[in-house]
Amino acid sequence: MILAKLCDSPRYEAMHPLFRRAFEYITSHDLSAVPAGRIELDGDRLFINVCETELLAPESQKLEVHRRYIDIHVPLAQTETIGWKHLSDLGDSEAPFDEAGDFALYADTDVTHIPVHPGEFMAVFPEDAHAPLIGRGRQRKLIVKVLL
Repeated sequence: MILAKLCDSPRYEAMHPLFRRAFEYITSHDLSAVPAGRIELDGDRLFINVCETELLAPESQKLEVHRRYIDIHVPLAQTETIGWKHLSDLGDSEAPFDEAGDFALYADTDVTHIPVHPGEFMAVFPEDAHAPLIGRGRQRKLIVKVLL
C-alpha cells in the first residue's frame, strides 16, 4: 500500500510500467467535471473509473481484494477513509473469488482506517485488502485500474 501526494507521484512511477502514464494523465487533466464512467488509457491494461457515490459508515463497508489489478484511489470531492488489512491477516471470504470481476469480499474487523485527502492517492496491491468509500456525504473520485 502506498499513500502519497499526487505531486510526489514521479517517485513511484518506476514501480510499474503503466504508473507514469496513469499519473501523467491524472495530473495533466481537469477530471473534476468529466462525466462518471470509464476513461480508457490502454484498454483493459490501464483505465480510470470516475465514480460519484455516497460515502458509507465503516461498519457498512467490506474489505475487497484483487488479483489482476492494482487500484489507485484518488479522492476529488472530499477526504475519504479507506480501510486496510493485509491479505495474510484476513479470515474467510464471503464467497469464492470472482475471477471475472477480479474481487473477493471480506467482513473482517480490526481494520486500519486511513484518511486520503484530495491531492493524495492510495495505491493498493493484491496483498492489500481495502475498504474504500468510508465517510459522510457524496464523493467524487478516481479509481485507476492498472493490470499486473
